Amino acid sequence: MSFEIKEGNGKVKEYYGDGKLLFEGEYINGEINGKGKEYDKYGKLKFEGEYLNGERNGKGKEYNYNGELIFEGEYLNGKRWNGKEKEYDTYGILKFEGEYINGERKGKGKEYYYNGELEFEGEYLNGERWNGKEKEYNNDGKLKFEGEYINGKRNGKGKEYNYDGKLKFKGEYINGERNGKGKEYNNDGKLKFEGEYINGERNGKGKEYNNDGELEFKGEYLNGKRNGKGKEYYCYGKLKFEVEYLNGEKNGKGKKYNYNGELIFEGEYLNGKRNGKGKEYYKGKLEFEGEYLNGKRNGKGKEYNYNGKLEFEGEYLNGKRNGKGKE
Repeated sequence: MSFEIKEGNGKVKEYYGDGKLLFEGEYINGEINGKGKEYDKYGKLKFEGEYLNGERNGKGKEYNYNGELIFEGEYLNGKRWNGKEKEYDTYGILKFEGEYINGERKGKGKEYYYNGELEFEGEYLNGERWNGKEKEYNNDGKLKFEGEYINGKRNGKGKEYNYDGKLKFKGEYINGERNGKGKEYNNDGKLKFEGEYINGERNGKGKEYNNDGELEFKGEYLNGKRNGKGKEYYCYGKLKFEVEYLNGEKNGKGKKYNYNGELIFEGEYLNGKRNGKGKEYYKGKLEFEGEYLNGKRNGKGKEYNYNGKLEFEGEYLNGKRNGKGKE
């Protein structure tokens, strides 16, 4: 490296070993002080701005090897301090643009995908996505999420969107997960579910709706599945089942109704099917009472006619009378 003094007024030029210009600017007391410019080994401008005691201090601009501006603002002791910044990848594609305060990303900023599409826009603190209202996008530029951030994660109210840009979910978040009340929507934008969430899963009370937006289920959830007491409905809101659930299946005591609202069965369920003791009704009158296995009459049972008189008493297998019986 070599340098030469120009005009005897403190202006200098420094060179690489091959003679290419490395730096040009002002010297005071043997240090770079004042305005100056730095160049890379290919002769392209790398930095221009102000120096103090040999380091970047004051206003300045940085450029990448393609000559694109990557930072403009203020420096302190050689570090970016306050101002606007742009980052590019090795192919010259913009990765980030935003504000710097005290050497960190703070304030408003934007991040981009490798294809140049916007990935995120919002506010930063200590170099991270942080506090305030933010927006996330998928890699074709469509909105993916908009809502509130705290400590770098989704916290507060927010909305999620599918790849068609339609609303997928809106509700509350804690530490990046759905927590609190929320609503899910199908691809047609119709309400699919509304209820409570914990750690990203349905937990607590909730309601499900069919593709026509009609109530299909109302009850309790645990770890994303129906658990506890619940009710299922036919279309137009007519009650179909009221029963207990475990891990998403009917388990425990329950009742089933026909489309006219008449009770047609009451008894025990296991893994979604009638298992154990139960009773069947026809037009409000007892038709059968007995035991079930895997949804069919199995074991002891009694059948009654329309007038309520006992018609048959005996044993059943796979839904049919089998073995001993009385008629």
